[in-house]
Amino acid sequence: MKLVAVVTAAVVGLSPGVAMAGDRGGLQKGLDDVVAASAVGALAEVRDGQRVWRGSSGVAEVETTKAVPVGARVRVGSVTKTFVATVVLQLVDEGWLRLDDSVEHWLPGVVPNGSRITVRQLLNHTSGLFDYKDTLPMPPSQEFLDNRWRTWTASELIQRAVAEPPTFEPPGSSYSYSNTNYLLIGEIIKKATGHTYGDQIERRLIRPLGLHGTSVPGTSPWIRGPHPHGYIRTEQGLLDYTELNPSLFGASGEMISTTADLNTFFAALLGGQLLPLRLLNEMKTPGTKDGTYGLGLSWHDTSCGTRVYGNDGDALAYQAYSFSTADTHRQITVAVTPNFTNNPDVPVNALIDKAICS
Repeated sequence: MKLVAVVTAAVVGLSPGVAMAGDRGGLQKGLDDVVAASAVGALAEVRDGQRVWRGSSGVAEVETTKAVPVGARVRVGSVTKTFVATVVLQLVDEGWLRLDDSVEHWLPGVVPNGSRITVRQLLNHTSGLFDYKDTLPMPPSQEFLDNRWRTWTASELIQRAVAEPPTFEPPGSSYSYSNTNYLLIGEIIKKATGHTYGDQIERRLIRPLGLHGTSVPGTSPWIRGPHPHGYIRTEQGLLDYTELNPSLFGASGEMISTTADLNTFFAALLGGQLLPLRLLNEMKTPGTKDGTYGLGLSWHDTSCGTRVYGNDGDALAYQAYSFSTADTHRQITVAVTPNFTNNPDVPVNALIDKAICS
């Protein structure tokens, strides 16, 4: 498919905050580089204290000249995990459950050796449970396409995973990223509270923080409001995959959000508004020695040596990255609709460096 190469940028003020004067650190060029290397379109929001820069590049839909809206809504994939983990830690703080509770305690008989796996190990991916994603057909297979509108339950996806042997044993001895962990966390939240993880995220995070562009869609296939189209790669070229049944991702990655909302969420989280310090510190504690993933939160050091905290997510047709300095003074969220010519991680990481280090 032919892609129309157009670039659009916007510099606007947000409340609170004022527009940055000019393109600090070459942010627009960095966003253009993401699109040139690997994407149909991209958008970003950078916060530097009270100053805000927002921009977009590429197109919202192939074979058009439609600009990517700077306030667009996108699927954010595994950034969902940070929201889910925050809910769990709030429940821990309130005494609903404990990090060292076993899976067997909350979900009897669901997971083999569930008595040896803790809530903490689910959150930090040290459970050893097989990733259900690796049991499913993936693009460009026809079987994957045939499942586009299928509603998956957490139970059936978990069953697919636990039918496979663990990736390591015993639990807690190593790290292996597995989306199965967060499907189980979603079920534990429901068992502990009587409400779904989506309801808890809405009540505890979305509404209090005023995240008006953020939602937990459940089985709804649409992205409400302005959004770029997302694509998957097939043997015939790029296929518009904006709409799908997001139960495929569930608690491991179904959420929709905006760059502004994700920056607001991570500023509140890392700024201590959502969790007491002891639990925020737990979130920042790696599951294994020298690891870079804690309880639903990841981190890395930029080229200038500044550590940033946040998460990134892959939702097939969309990729999202949201990172902040520990003091929340500098933040960047980037959303990409990949074209699969290259991995967008490299140019996005370069853009993150520009935002944090310039």
